[in-house]
Amino acid sequence: MNTIEERADEGLHGRDVSVVISGCDTGDARMVFDALRAAFTTDRASVDVPRKLAEKRPTAWTATVDVTEERVVSGPAPLGAPVSLDVQGGYWAVERLRRSLAHAFDVRVVGTVSGDQEEEVRLRLENRGGRAAGGGAR
Repeated sequence: MNTIEERADEGLHGRDVSVVISGCDTGDARMVFDALRAAFTTDRASVDVPRKLAEKRPTAWTATVDVTEERVVSGPAPLGAPVSLDVQGGYWAVERLRRSLAHAFDVRVVGTVSGDQEEEVRLRLENRGGRAAGGGAR
């Protein structure tokens, strides 16, 4: 039989989610990181602005998000184009991150790889209502 402390520790197991964003412009990557930072504690400081390091090579930006304490995201965040991100962590943690992002974006799961204790999920984020902020296609 588990004690209350042991059950609490089990609930916190797998609280970190790794997030990788690639294939989008720096402004959209920043918007996603800002939304994550508004909702949770992350290892990515607000002054750590996404930058492209090479024009001909794809750039990936990463963060680790602790989903233990969730804050309310104030509302929709504008994207210039849809953004795909790969998230990896425990099932509970990944779902909590996905639900929180849904306060700022339309979120669709486009792929999953399940493991024993963790899963990797590809999410596609779009503006709430499906319109790009600039109105044009990219």
